[in-house]
Amino acid sequence: MVILGIDTSCDDTSVALLEDGRKIRSHIVSSQADLHKHFGGVVPEIASRKHVELIDGIYENVLAEAGASAEDIDLVGVTAGPGLIGSVLVGLCFAKGFCLALGRPLVGVNHIEAHAMSIFLEREVEFPFVALVVSGGHTTILLMKAPGRFKVLGSTRDDAAGEAFDKIAKFLGIGYPGGRIIEEMARSGVRDYVTFPRPMMDDNSCDFSFSGLKTAFLTYAKKHAIDDSTINDVLASFQEAICDVLVSKTMRAARLADVKRIVVGGGVAANGRLREVFSERSSREGFDVMISSPQFCTDNGAMVASLASFYAAAGAYSGLDIKGYSRMAMK
Repeated sequence: MVILGIDTSCDDTSVALLEDGRKIRSHIVSSQADLHKHFGGVVPEIASRKHVELIDGIYENVLAEAGASAEDIDLVGVTAGPGLIGSVLVGLCFAKGFCLALGRPLVGVNHIEAHAMSIFLEREVEFPFVALVVSGGHTTILLMKAPGRFKVLGSTRDDAAGEAFDKIAKFLGIGYPGGRIIEEMARSGVRDYVTFPRPMMDDNSCDFSFSGLKTAFLTYAKKHAIDDSTINDVLASFQEAICDVLVSKTMRAARLADVKRIVVGGGVAANGRLREVFSERSSREGFDVMISSPQFCTDNGAMVASLASFYAAAGAYSGLDIKGYSRMAMK
Protein backbone atom coordinates (compact mmCIF):
# COMPACT_ATOMS: atom_id res chain seq x y z
CA MET A 1 0.00 0.00 0.00
CA VAL A 2 1.33 3.43 -0.99
CA ILE A 3 0.26 6.12 1.47
CA LEU A 4 0.38 9.89 1.08
CA GLY A 5 0.87 11.60 4.46
CA ILE A 6 0.12 15.28 4.99
CA ASP A 7 0.75 17.46 8.04
CA THR A 8 0.04 21.19 8.27
CA SER A 9 -0.80 21.34 11.95
CA CYS A 10 1.33 24.38 12.79
CA ASP A 11 4.05 26.14 10.76
CA ASP A 12 5.72 23.21 8.96
CA THR A 13 4.29 22.06 5.63
CA SER A 14 5.11 18.38 5.31
CA VAL A 15 4.20 15.70 2.77
CA ALA A 16 5.52 12.14 2.64
CA LEU A 17 5.03 9.03 0.54
CA LEU A 18 5.33 5.70 2.36
CA GLU A 19 4.99 2.06 1.37
CA ASP A 20 3.14 -0.14 3.85
CA GLY A 21 3.43 2.48 6.57
CA ARG A 22 7.17 1.97 7.07
CA LYS A 23 9.31 2.42 3.96
CA ILE A 24 9.76 6.11 3.19
CA ARG A 25 9.94 6.74 -0.54
CA SER A 26 9.96 10.52 -0.23
CA HIS A 27 9.61 12.94 2.64
CA ILE A 28 9.71 16.76 2.57
CA VAL A 29 9.32 19.17 5.48
CA SER A 30 9.26 22.89 4.69
CA SER A 31 9.88 25.01 7.78
CA GLN A 32 8.51 28.52 8.24
CA ALA A 33 10.93 29.34 11.09
CA ASP A 34 12.60 32.17 9.17
CA LEU A 35 9.19 33.68 8.43
CA HIS A 36 8.07 33.74 12.07
CA LYS A 37 11.36 34.52 13.83
CA HIS A 38 10.73 38.26 13.44
CA PHE A 39 7.71 37.85 15.73
CA GLY A 40 9.34 35.48 18.25
CA GLY A 41 6.66 32.86 17.64
CA VAL A 42 4.20 31.48 15.12
CA VAL A 43 1.63 33.91 13.72
CA PRO A 44 -1.37 31.70 12.87
CA GLU A 45 -2.70 33.63 9.86
CA ILE A 46 0.73 33.93 8.29
CA ALA A 47 1.29 30.20 8.83
CA SER A 48 -1.97 29.16 7.17
CA ARG A 49 -1.42 31.46 4.19
CA LYS A 50 2.07 30.04 3.67
CA HIS A 51 0.69 26.49 3.74
CA VAL A 52 -1.67 27.45 0.92
CA GLU A 53 1.27 28.75 -1.11
CA LEU A 54 3.49 25.72 -0.52
CA ILE A 55 1.42 22.57 -0.37
CA ASP A 56 0.85 22.04 -4.11
CA GLY A 57 4.54 22.38 -4.92
CA ILE A 58 5.67 20.17 -2.04
CA TYR A 59 3.21 17.46 -3.10
CA GLU A 60 4.54 17.57 -6.68
CA ASN A 61 8.14 17.41 -5.43
CA VAL A 62 7.37 14.40 -3.24
CA LEU A 63 5.93 12.53 -6.20
CA ALA A 64 8.90 13.49 -8.37
CA GLU A 65 11.44 12.34 -5.75
CA ALA A 66 9.64 9.01 -5.37
CA GLY A 67 9.22 8.52 -9.12
CA ALA A 68 5.50 8.12 -8.51
CA SER A 69 2.26 9.49 -9.87
CA ALA A 70 -1.03 10.35 -8.22
CA GLU A 71 -2.53 7.12 -9.54
CA ASP A 72 0.02 5.10 -7.51
CA ILE A 73 -1.37 6.40 -4.22
CA ASP A 74 -3.72 3.98 -2.46
CA LEU A 75 -4.54 5.96 0.69
CA VAL A 76 -4.25 9.50 2.07
CA GLY A 77 -3.51 10.19 5.73
CA VAL A 78 -3.81 13.74 7.02
CA THR A 79 -3.69 15.55 10.35
CA ALA A 80 -7.24 16.52 11.36
CA GLY A 81 -6.10 18.12 14.62
CA PRO A 82 -5.21 19.31 17.13
CA GLY A 83 -3.29 22.32 15.85
CA LEU A 84 -3.75 25.84 14.54
CA ILE A 85 -7.14 25.44 12.92
CA GLY A 86 -6.36 27.60 9.87
CA SER A 87 -3.24 25.55 9.21
CA VAL A 88 -4.98 22.22 9.84
CA LEU A 89 -7.71 23.07 7.34
CA VAL A 90 -5.21 23.66 4.52
CA GLY A 91 -3.89 20.10 4.67
CA LEU A 92 -7.32 18.63 5.36
CA CYS A 93 -8.90 20.37 2.37
CA PHE A 94 -6.02 19.31 0.11
CA ALA A 95 -6.41 15.70 1.24
CA LYS A 96 -10.19 15.74 0.76
CA GLY A 97 -9.82 17.21 -2.72
CA PHE A 98 -7.31 14.53 -3.69
CA CYS A 99 -9.51 11.70 -2.38
CA LEU A 100 -12.61 13.10 -4.06
CA ALA A 101 -10.85 13.53 -7.41
CA LEU A 102 -9.17 10.11 -7.49
CA GLY A 103 -11.63 8.09 -5.44
CA ARG A 104 -9.09 7.18 -2.76
CA PRO A 105 -9.87 6.45 0.93
CA LEU A 106 -9.04 9.03 3.58
CA VAL A 107 -7.80 8.68 7.15
CA GLY A 108 -7.81 11.75 9.37
CA VAL A 109 -5.43 11.25 12.30
CA ASN A 110 -4.83 12.84 15.67
CA HIS A 111 -1.58 14.82 15.55
CA ILE A 112 -0.62 13.94 19.15
CA GLU A 113 -1.21 10.24 18.54
CA ALA A 114 0.91 10.48 15.39
CA HIS A 115 3.82 11.82 17.45
CA ALA A 116 3.34 9.01 19.97
CA MET A 117 3.39 6.45 17.16
CA SER A 118 6.24 8.01 15.14
CA ILE A 119 8.64 5.50 16.71
CA PHE A 120 7.16 2.83 14.40
CA LEU A 121 8.91 4.51 11.47
CA GLU A 122 12.14 3.14 12.93
CA ARG A 123 11.28 0.15 15.11
CA GLU A 124 8.46 -2.00 16.41
CA VAL A 125 7.24 -1.38 19.95
CA GLU A 126 5.11 -3.76 21.96
CA PHE A 127 1.84 -2.43 23.37
CA PRO A 128 1.00 -1.12 25.89
CA PHE A 129 3.47 1.73 26.35
CA VAL A 130 3.48 5.21 27.84
CA ALA A 131 4.15 8.06 25.41
CA LEU A 132 5.29 11.57 26.23
CA VAL A 133 4.46 14.00 23.42
CA VAL A 134 6.25 17.27 24.10
CA SER A 135 6.37 20.20 21.70
CA GLY A 136 5.65 23.90 21.36
CA GLY A 137 1.92 23.31 21.49
CA HIS A 138 1.54 20.08 23.43
CA THR A 139 2.85 18.43 26.57
CA THR A 140 0.82 15.28 27.01
CA ILE A 141 1.30 11.78 28.43
CA LEU A 142 -0.66 8.96 26.80
CA LEU A 143 -1.11 5.33 27.68
CA MET A 144 -1.03 3.67 24.26
CA LYS A 145 -3.04 0.46 24.42
CA ALA A 146 -3.17 -0.15 20.65
CA PRO A 147 -3.29 2.01 17.50
CA GLY A 148 -6.32 4.25 17.91
CA ARG A 149 -6.79 3.21 21.53
CA PHE A 150 -5.18 5.48 24.07
CA LYS A 151 -5.87 7.16 27.39
CA VAL A 152 -4.64 10.60 28.43
CA LEU A 153 -2.70 10.21 31.68
CA GLY A 154 -1.52 13.80 31.98
CA SER A 155 -1.35 17.10 30.14
CA THR A 156 -0.26 20.67 30.69
CA ARG A 157 -2.64 22.95 32.53
CA ASP A 158 -1.18 26.08 30.93
CA ASP A 159 1.96 26.50 28.80
CA ALA A 160 3.50 23.60 26.90
CA ALA A 161 7.21 22.97 27.50
CA GLY A 162 8.22 24.18 24.05
CA GLU A 163 6.08 27.26 24.48
CA ALA A 164 7.94 28.09 27.69
CA PHE A 165 11.28 27.81 25.86
CA ASP A 166 10.05 30.11 23.08
CA LYS A 167 8.66 32.73 25.44
CA ILE A 168 11.86 32.94 27.47
CA ALA A 169 13.92 33.19 24.28
CA LYS A 170 11.65 35.99 23.07
CA PHE A 171 11.99 37.80 26.42
CA LEU A 172 15.78 37.60 26.19
CA GLY A 173 15.80 38.52 22.49
CA ILE A 174 18.03 35.58 21.57
CA GLY A 175 16.03 34.35 18.58
CA TYR A 176 13.51 31.78 17.36
CA PRO A 177 12.86 28.87 17.62
CA GLY A 178 13.69 29.30 21.28
CA GLY A 179 14.13 25.68 22.30
CA ARG A 180 16.88 25.01 19.80
CA ILE A 181 18.75 28.22 20.67
CA ILE A 182 18.45 27.68 24.43
CA GLU A 183 19.72 24.11 24.07
CA GLU A 184 22.78 25.32 22.16
CA MET A 185 23.59 28.09 24.68
CA ALA A 186 22.93 25.83 27.67
CA ARG A 187 25.56 23.29 26.59
CA SER A 188 28.32 25.39 28.14
CA GLY A 189 26.25 26.44 31.14
CA VAL A 190 26.20 25.28 34.77
CA ARG A 191 22.93 23.39 35.33
CA ASP A 192 22.61 24.15 39.05
CA TYR A 193 23.58 27.82 38.79
CA VAL A 194 19.97 28.76 39.65
CA THR A 195 17.58 26.50 41.51
CA PHE A 196 14.39 27.04 39.55
CA PRO A 197 11.16 25.46 40.85
CA ARG A 198 9.84 22.14 39.55
CA PRO A 199 6.10 22.91 39.22
CA MET A 200 3.60 20.26 40.41
CA MET A 201 6.33 17.76 41.25
CA ASP A 202 4.97 17.17 44.75
CA ASP A 203 1.40 16.34 43.76
CA ASN A 204 0.25 12.88 42.78
CA SER A 205 -0.93 13.80 39.28
CA CYS A 206 0.79 13.35 35.93
CA ASP A 207 -0.15 16.86 34.80
CA PHE A 208 2.28 19.65 33.99
CA SER A 209 2.41 23.40 34.54
CA PHE A 210 5.18 25.50 33.04
CA SER A 211 3.66 28.96 33.45
CA GLY A 212 5.00 29.25 37.00
CA LEU A 213 8.47 28.20 35.91
CA LYS A 214 8.40 30.85 33.21
CA THR A 215 7.34 33.44 35.81
CA ALA A 216 10.14 32.30 38.12
CA PHE A 217 12.63 32.92 35.32
CA LEU A 218 11.23 36.40 34.64
CA THR A 219 11.32 37.21 38.36
CA TYR A 220 14.95 36.10 38.57
CA ALA A 221 15.80 38.19 35.50
CA LYS A 222 14.33 41.31 37.12
CA LYS A 223 16.35 40.83 40.30
CA HIS A 224 19.64 39.78 38.76
CA ALA A 225 21.60 41.06 35.81
CA ILE A 226 21.73 38.40 33.10
CA ASP A 227 24.71 39.25 30.94
CA ASP A 228 27.09 37.42 28.64
CA SER A 229 28.93 35.95 31.62
CA THR A 230 25.84 34.33 33.18
CA ILE A 231 23.23 33.83 30.47
CA ASN A 232 24.35 30.32 29.53
CA ASP A 233 24.30 29.23 33.19
CA VAL A 234 20.82 30.65 33.77
CA LEU A 235 19.49 29.02 30.60
CA ALA A 236 21.09 25.69 31.52
CA SER A 237 19.35 25.85 34.89
CA PHE A 238 16.02 26.68 33.26
CA GLN A 239 16.38 23.84 30.75
CA GLU A 240 17.34 21.43 33.55
CA ALA A 241 14.16 22.27 35.46
CA ILE A 242 12.01 21.52 32.39
CA CYS A 243 13.83 18.25 31.67
CA ASP A 244 13.58 17.17 35.30
CA VAL A 245 9.80 17.73 35.34
CA LEU A 246 9.22 16.02 31.98
CA VAL A 247 11.21 12.92 32.87
CA SER A 248 9.93 12.63 36.45
CA LYS A 249 6.27 13.01 35.48
CA THR A 250 6.56 10.55 32.59
CA MET A 251 8.18 7.91 34.77
CA ARG A 252 5.54 8.50 37.43
CA ALA A 253 2.86 7.87 34.81
CA ALA A 254 4.59 4.69 33.68
CA ARG A 255 4.79 3.41 37.26
CA LEU A 256 1.11 4.16 37.86
CA ALA A 257 0.19 2.39 34.62
CA ASP A 258 2.52 -0.51 35.51
CA VAL A 259 4.26 -0.20 32.15
CA LYS A 260 8.02 -0.46 31.55
CA ARG A 261 8.11 0.88 27.97
CA ILE A 262 8.27 4.65 27.39
CA VAL A 263 8.21 6.40 24.01
CA VAL A 264 9.05 10.08 23.60
CA GLY A 265 8.06 12.21 20.59
CA GLY A 266 7.36 15.78 19.56
CA GLY A 267 9.69 18.65 18.71
CA VAL A 268 11.16 19.08 22.21
CA ALA A 269 12.10 15.37 22.16
CA ALA A 270 14.94 16.39 19.84
CA ASN A 271 16.51 18.26 22.77
CA GLY A 272 19.83 16.63 23.57
CA ARG A 273 19.71 17.26 27.31
CA LEU A 274 16.21 15.77 27.60
CA ARG A 275 17.49 12.65 25.85
CA GLU A 276 20.43 12.47 28.25
CA VAL A 277 18.21 12.75 31.35
CA PHE A 278 15.88 10.03 30.07
CA SER A 279 18.89 7.81 29.36
CA GLU A 280 20.47 8.46 32.76
CA ARG A 281 17.31 7.69 34.71
CA SER A 282 15.88 4.88 32.60
CA SER A 283 18.67 2.43 33.39
CA ARG A 284 18.55 3.36 37.06
CA GLU A 285 14.77 3.04 37.37
CA GLY A 286 14.27 0.07 35.06
CA PHE A 287 12.47 1.64 32.10
CA ASP A 288 13.01 0.99 28.41
CA VAL A 289 12.93 4.48 26.88
CA MET A 290 12.68 4.89 23.10
CA ILE A 291 12.97 8.33 21.47
CA SER A 292 12.35 9.03 17.81
CA SER A 293 15.23 10.29 15.68
CA PRO A 294 15.28 14.12 15.57
CA GLN A 295 13.95 14.18 11.99
CA PHE A 296 10.80 12.38 13.18
CA CYS A 297 10.40 14.38 16.41
CA THR A 298 9.33 17.55 14.66
CA ASP A 299 6.03 17.74 12.76
CA ASN A 300 6.19 15.53 9.67
CA GLY A 301 3.98 13.82 7.13
CA ALA A 302 5.75 10.47 7.49
CA MET A 303 4.38 9.86 10.99
CA VAL A 304 0.90 10.77 9.74
CA ALA A 305 1.15 8.26 6.89
CA SER A 306 2.48 5.59 9.25
CA LEU A 307 -0.39 6.02 11.70
CA ALA A 308 -2.88 6.06 8.81
CA SER A 309 -1.62 2.61 7.79
CA PHE A 310 -2.65 1.21 11.20
CA TYR A 311 -6.11 2.72 10.87
CA ALA A 312 -6.51 1.40 7.33
CA ALA A 313 -5.51 -2.09 8.46
CA ALA A 314 -8.37 -1.93 10.97
CA GLY A 315 -10.79 -0.55 8.37
CA ALA A 316 -11.10 2.73 10.28
CA TYR A 317 -11.44 5.20 7.40
CA SER A 318 -12.73 8.78 7.57
CA GLY A 319 -15.54 10.31 5.60
CA LEU A 320 -15.03 13.36 3.41
CA ASP A 321 -17.12 15.26 5.94
CA ILE A 322 -14.46 14.88 8.65
CA LYS A 323 -13.94 18.16 10.50
CA GLY A 324 -10.68 19.73 11.61
CA TYR A 325 -10.22 20.62 15.26
CA SER A 326 -7.84 22.80 17.25
CA ARG A 327 -8.00 20.97 20.58
CA MET A 328 -8.57 17.46 21.84
CA ALA A 329 -10.34 16.35 24.99
CA MET A 330 -7.76 15.77 27.73
CA LYS A 331 -10.02 13.96 30.21
